[in-house]
Order: sequence, then structure tokens, then C-alpha cells
Amino acid sequence: MQEERIQTDVLCIGGGIAGLMAAIRAAELGVKVVVVEKGNVLYSGCGRMGNDHFETYIPKVHGKDKDAWIEELLRTAKGEILIGKNLLRAQFQKAYDIVKLWHKWGIPMKYKRKWEFAGHSFPGRPMTHIKYEGRFQKKVLIRQAKKRGATILNRVMVYDLLKEGKKLVGAVGIHTREDKLLIFNAKAVLLGTGKCSRLYPSLTPGWMFNDGHGGTQTGDGRAMAYRAGAELQNLEMPQRHIGPKYFARFGQATWIGVVRDWDGKPAGNFVTKPDRRYGDMICEVNKLAPETYTQQGKGPLYMDCTEITPEDHDYMMHWMKNEGYPAMTQYMEQEGIDFRKHPIEFSTYPLRGGGLIVANENAKTSLQGLYAAGDEAFGDISAAATFGYVGGENAAGYAEGIKLTQIKKSNLTIKKVKRLIDDIRGRENGPEWEETTIALQQTMLDYVGKVRNESLMKQGLAHLRFIRKKAEETIMAKNSHELGRSLEVLNMLEIGELTFLMALNRKETRGLHVRPDYPYTNPTLNQAHIIQNVKGKNVLGWKTY
Repeated sequence: MQEERIQTDVLCIGGGIAGLMAAIRAAELGVKVVVVEKGNVLYSGCGRMGNDHFETYIPKVHGKDKDAWIEELLRTAKGEILIGKNLLRAQFQKAYDIVKLWHKWGIPMKYKRKWEFAGHSFPGRPMTHIKYEGRFQKKVLIRQAKKRGATILNRVMVYDLLKEGKKLVGAVGIHTREDKLLIFNAKAVLLGTGKCSRLYPSLTPGWMFNDGHGGTQTGDGRAMAYRAGAELQNLEMPQRHIGPKYFARFGQATWIGVVRDWDGKPAGNFVTKPDRRYGDMICEVNKLAPETYTQQGKGPLYMDCTEITPEDHDYMMHWMKNEGYPAMTQYMEQEGIDFRKHPIEFSTYPLRGGGLIVANENAKTSLQGLYAAGDEAFGDISAAATFGYVGGENAAGYAEGIKLTQIKKSNLTIKKVKRLIDDIRGRENGPEWEETTIALQQTMLDYVGKVRNESLMKQGLAHLRFIRKKAEETIMAKNSHELGRSLEVLNMLEIGELTFLMALNRKETRGLHVRPDYPYTNPTLNQAHIIQNVKGKNVLGWKTY
């Protein structure tokens, strides 16, 4: 395998919203920036298809009560993933500046020249999300990054971080279209590889990439950060969404309608008639509603838009286009399905891997020289843009103050990765990445899925470790593309094992972490649940926010 070495000041791993915003800010501060993306940066990350909602605090709209804005976020989307107030405060202090930057760059952040707040909020409470036209946001951000001199490398999968002592000095990975090993020597590294969306089975069995957040989000950043010794948090807290059945598109607040049962009765008491400002909050506060109704023999549930006005229909279709719904709407048009006449069945989507890399309000992790942003550390588009920008700024500042460290001790990591790659590519027989992925996903669903208990998880952990050992010893790849997929699976197996360990350690029921052997929520555990690799051993603990 060919080998290429690349030097840079700041290395951004992941070409989503966070990675691009970090690259933009770092490059405009005058440092050399390289962005690596294992796919194509134009189509990577949760924002690749578009978006229509952005969390922000606007003083002229919200007034001086900033705490009310924070509390509202904690009541809705952020509360379920246990995010501290300090991060939310840092977000709203910067988010409005990002909104103005995006608008200046050509991403329309206003609707008909006004701030349009809608969705993700309760009637009578602070509105936290502006509507914006994010369909082409990736094109705009790529253009801004290149304009400032950032280098973008597509089809490059980074597998491991490089350390010299306690300091990050770069990373090593492969080109997924060429037989080439790439070694990056960097002063600072920012991780923005997204969630671990493929840890559990997808919405449609056998179609593992059918996920609105992208099937290429396989926890790579979490895995390499853990191996390097960074702190990970709350991996045991999975996430779920609700949306049109089988289409795996989220954006539930984009719809204007009422979620109703088979008999036409509203499933919730927040919205009983179509309202463009609130959508239907049953989708926000109870993402298990369709699944629960089915289990109770009352399902299915439908998004009923049949009572909306022509103006609201046009408004909804406008935002669907920007949220990334065109494929679905085009299909429904072809089949003669009209939202104004036909209710659309909604379902609860499968589990997705949770947790994050611990990073503070400066996007700095527990490792010197390592930063994290986006779903890697603190998700949604607004947080990705905000903390990506902040992370790029701080990474650039850090890089300017130090000399490039030569790679010496970390050559051992490079040799280990080379050996792993040679083993995978050198095998003539063995399981390929697809069947290994299916084995992983089924084990996660069966043993640390919707319902968990100690004996079940202990058995599942033993089985997962068996699968992981077998994969490490036998998985094969016929080309560099399959090699990349194989490395993804190995990362997911590592994250899966850590998820089991953390789920066993959280002895309570909280959110989607359901343990009948510990049915109550323990208020003393409202903390950051931490796991860290310390000299090859898993160390678990708790930290106050």
C-alpha cells in the first residue's frame, strides 16, 4: 500500500456542518487547514439534504430573559440527551452571530425578510427555532471554506489519532478509492464525524443505510477518541425520532397537521387543529407514541393535514423542500398521494446510538490539541455550526502557539493500523462487512435495545465480544472501499461494547434507557456519565454538569 504524509496546522475530520464551520474559522485566522471526509463533503453529515430549523436566541425577539430560552430547550429536544446549561448558554451567546454570518454568505435565514419562528415549541412558551432555507447550505459552506484556503480531501477515512505523550499530533487513515495510507501530522485536530447511526438495525430491515442522519455515521470519531484516551459521555442513552413510515426523514416540525388515531381522534392535547407555528408537539414530546399505540392495539397513527388552508399547504411544501423531503414528496406525487386529502402514517423510528465526546464550551476535549463539535459532541445544526466555528477558532489559536511535533512514538500506532489493514486485505476467506454489521445490529437490538436488564445485557456483552474478536481475526475486504466499510464495523463494535458497559453501570430508568430491574429515575444520577480508556482499561465515573 502506498503511503503519503500530509502536514497541516488544523485537521478537521468530518466534512459536515461542524467540520466545515471549523475549517472556515480556522482558515480565516490564517492557519493551514485540511478537511478530510470519508465520503463526499457535499453529501456528508445530517445537513447534507437540507434543513429548515435553527436554534437561536435573538434579543429583539426573546427579550432579556435568556434563562427562559435555555429552560425551554431542556424541556424539549435537549433534555433527553442530558446536556448541561453551560453548553446551552455558550450556544445561544454565539448562535445569533452564526445566523447573521450564514445569511450574509447566501443561506436565507429569514422568511419573507422577517425572522420566522415555528416548530419545536409549546403554545405560550418561548419559540426557540427560526425557519431558514437550508437546502443548499453545504454548497455555501464548502465555497466559503475553499475561499479561505482550506483544503478538502474526499474519500479519506481516518481510523486512529496520533499522540506524542499527552498531546495530539495528527491522525492516520486510508483513501477509500485508492490503495493509499495517509498520515496526517497536525498541531490540532477537530472531530466532527457525527453520530453512530448504524449501531442498531435500520427502519427497513436489510437496508442498513436508510437513516435520515446518514448511514455513514458510524461513530468513527467516538471510537478513535476513546482509543486515544478522551472522555466519552452517556453512550447508553439512545435516541429515536418519529416521522413518515419507511421514509426515514425526520423534520417532524415541518409538517402542519394533527397526529390522529384510526378513528380520527388527536393523539395529543397540545395541537388539536393545524397550526403552522407549532406543528404537532406530540411528535416532539412523545416520539414513542406510534409504537405505543400499536402495542396497545390502537394504532396506527397518522399525520393528518387534510384541514390545512391552501396557504399553509404551500408554506409546508416550501419547508419540506428545504428540510430534504423532495424524494418523498416526488414519490407521493407520482402515486397520487395528496397531503390535503390523504393522512400519512407516522411511525417511531428505530434506536440510534447515543452519547458524545466530552467537550467544553470552547469545543475542547480532555486531550490536549483535540476538539470536537456537531453531533460528535453536542448536536443539531445550530450547535454544529456554533461549536464548529468556536472549535475552529480555538484550534487555530492553539496551533499558532506551538510548533509542529514530529511523529515518533505514535509510529507504533501507524504500524498497528498498517498491520490491521494488511490482515483485512490479505484474507481470501471470511465474513465481509455487511454480515458483520448485521450481527452487530441484531445483538444491540436484542440485548441492549428498548428494554434492558442486568442478566440480559451481561449475556449480550459476552456475545458482542465474541463477534468483535471474530471480526478482528477474520473480516475481509476485496478492495479499498470494502476496507473502509470493514474499519467502520470495527469502530461500531467498539462503541457497541462501550454502550453495554455504560448501560450496565446506569442502574436506573431514564428516557429511552429502560431498565425494569431499576424502574425509577435516580435524581442523583442526573450527571454526565463518563467512560475513558486509561492505559487499556475502561474507567467509568460521574461528573456534575
